[in-house]
Amino acid sequence: MTKSALQIARAAYQPKLPKALTGAVVAKEGAPTQSGAEQEELKKLCPHTYGMPLIQFVEGEAKEFAPMNVGVILSGGQAPGGHNVISGLFDGIKKLNPANKLYGFILGPGGLVDHNYMELTADIIDEYRNTGGFDIIGSGRTKLEKEEQFEKGYEILKELGIKALVIIGGDDSNTNACVLAEYYAAKNYGVQVIGCPKTIDGDLKNDMIETSFGFDTACKTYSEVIGNIERDCNSARKYWHFIKLMGRSASHIALECALQTQPNICIISEEVEAKNMSLDDIVTYIAQVVADRAAAGNNFGTVLIPEGLIEFIPAMKRLIAELNDFLAANGEEFNSIKRSKQRDYIISKLSPENAAIYASLPEGVARQLSLDRDPHGNVQVSLIETEKLLSEMVATKLAAWKEEGKFVGKFAAQHHFFGYEGRCAAPSNFDADYCYSLGYTASMLIANGKTGYMSSVRNTTAPAAEWIAGGVPITMMMNMERRHGEMKPVIQKALVKLDGAPFKAFAAVRDTWAKETAYVYPGPIQYFGPTEVCDQPTKTLQYEQAK
Repeated sequence: MTKSALQIARAAYQPKLPKALTGAVVAKEGAPTQSGAEQEELKKLCPHTYGMPLIQFVEGEAKEFAPMNVGVILSGGQAPGGHNVISGLFDGIKKLNPANKLYGFILGPGGLVDHNYMELTADIIDEYRNTGGFDIIGSGRTKLEKEEQFEKGYEILKELGIKALVIIGGDDSNTNACVLAEYYAAKNYGVQVIGCPKTIDGDLKNDMIETSFGFDTACKTYSEVIGNIERDCNSARKYWHFIKLMGRSASHIALECALQTQPNICIISEEVEAKNMSLDDIVTYIAQVVADRAAAGNNFGTVLIPEGLIEFIPAMKRLIAELNDFLAANGEEFNSIKRSKQRDYIISKLSPENAAIYASLPEGVARQLSLDRDPHGNVQVSLIETEKLLSEMVATKLAAWKEEGKFVGKFAAQHHFFGYEGRCAAPSNFDADYCYSLGYTASMLIANGKTGYMSSVRNTTAPAAEWIAGGVPITMMMNMERRHGEMKPVIQKALVKLDGAPFKAFAAVRDTWAKETAYVYPGPIQYFGPTEVCDQPTKTLQYEQAK
């Protein structure tokens, strides 16, 4: 395998661990995590994994452990540092007993069901330490939710002598991990299930999970390119750059990148929803900033847009819901109509409010809303080019203002979408250390006989030696939601808190950034040098922990 200079250099990097994990480790248990009438339904569904105590690892006396085999699964979208979670898990179980073996299931949870696996040996692990991507075993999006799948998985776990399974994934994947842990515990199969918190979107977090891995690296990767665009923008001084960023369910990435790069505008979806803003409200806000900067002689700027913005605009959400219902019931009739007449047909069938909104959309976006459906018949919101939608509507509004004498400048737009570019980047030092610690912590949870836990590493704005390693019951993060007519346990996505320190810090300065050209150019991720340069966590973590 040909290696890049970065891979060669990173091969020598030894991730740092919390001090408590560097010697013999014992579990210190806290109080049970849940109580109250609202949790009764969850308690009924997960009686074997509900109400377990929090775990914190502390230094203790060395113990001998019998040999055991462990399985690992990468689930869902890629995130920088996944290979280090597996490396930490591998090193952890080998320290417990050198005879322990690690098996990776190929292409995600489907590999468990289909009995597709490989043993991960030291030679293989060493090739992937401190590298980006999930290509060591691949990832997949198969959901583990049916008894038939659980039993098929158990067949191969039993055949390979696997006593514990580690599932590395986001909120859905860890929900599946909890359900699987409960099932195997109820059946007394003797298989532990441990989760690890992954998602670049940053929406899997709480008091015990301070950040999901990959968020740090992805935001730094995007911020480097945003900074490059800002510098180009400030050099040419003739374009407005509309930049869409990953994050369908929450705006953490957009907010973090704004804090790192100081663009002229950053839209936060959660604020749009809280203020009941319309699409026109957002367009008017952007257009006013453009006009104000033009009046000062600055016909250029940058706008950051979260991927999922459309779903947070209350009026657009109502339009999409009505469209979904209408096209599900009248799909054949719609498809029989000439393409040139479809727009007018839909407008004639919608409620007056939604018809007006649909008619106001640029034709390309309107067509995306009515034609591009997922297998369930719903609009594929992630495919909507929100950056182009907003720039087109801003251009239309500015043209009207120009005729009225309210806009005196020029407006030309460039469009970008940063998504996959950040998911498999080489992990930052923070993510390399954090992920390795999560994997190592998972091995300690296994050693202490735990199941239904998520690996937890806290105090992450401190040096890595001072991080606090432990575990949190996955049920602690769940609530009951009705899905397809049934009540199911689900991990709630963590949205941007409008009363939280990161958003407040942004809100306090965004008016200044809108008027001034206050760009920051972060440059590439730094791996070698002073710790204050190379090991910094995200601005989000620093504001949340006031450090």
